[in-house]
Amino acid sequence: MALPLFPPEHDPGPDFAGLLRLTAGRADPAPRVVEAGAPSVAPHGTTVVALRYADGVVMAGDRRATAGNIIAHHAMEKVFPADRHSAVAIAGTAGMAIEMVRLFQVQLEHYEKVEGSTLSLEGKANQLAQMVRQHLPMAMQGLAVIPLFAGYDTTRGTGRIFNYDVTGGKYEDTDFQATGSGGRDARSTIKLGWREGLATDAAVDLAIQSLYDAADEDSATGGPDLVRGIYPIVAVVDAAGYREVPEPEVAERFAALIARKQAERAP
Repeated sequence: MALPLFPPEHDPGPDFAGLLRLTAGRADPAPRVVEAGAPSVAPHGTTVVALRYADGVVMAGDRRATAGNIIAHHAMEKVFPADRHSAVAIAGTAGMAIEMVRLFQVQLEHYEKVEGSTLSLEGKANQLAQMVRQHLPMAMQGLAVIPLFAGYDTTRGTGRIFNYDVTGGKYEDTDFQATGSGGRDARSTIKLGWREGLATDAAVDLAIQSLYDAADEDSATGGPDLVRGIYPIVAVVDAAGYREVPEPEVAERFAALIARKQAERAP
């Protein structure tokens, strides 16, 4: 099969989404008409958080997906590596959000292979904003995708966090952010506990506590499932790259948090 050739004025260059459109494989899903007032049956992801600490950023997300008042999935993944030094978390319509993340990952890898260098963290955030903007017709039909993007800026030597709205608006948060149905409660917890120069362990514990408090207030946010052994995904991004906190360690941290809560309630 021959490689596609384009005249200079139509060459997509490192834009993988543009390449898909020019070769008849659309990057954005075909518009689908949703009847006004029709109940939403598509699973939705809920609460994800990100906070900056001394060496980078911590990102975490609960595992519950809901379809209306029904729990659609107990162990959905909402935190993903975007590339070596960045991560993306999703809230909103689950299937479309995961598809967007996969395309975003391929786009960053395609750019690196074509250009021979990685995009800046700001450039990655702008690329994701463009993808959210292209999804706007679906968002207007009730199938919104709201990502949270964070990473380690190798140029500045610090962690940075970006959040979005359904129109593709991109906003940088200096210290922390949370989105999804339990985002307000999670953000309140982080706001009370965050301080400049947090150590890694303290930042991970704060992210875990924020999800625990969100689950306590928001029915769509899943807390630790001790019976099934399902715990939120927690990831750290620093100069060494993206890495997930091992699930046994997350379980231990939740056990310690629950023990502290029980001790506080003891007479």
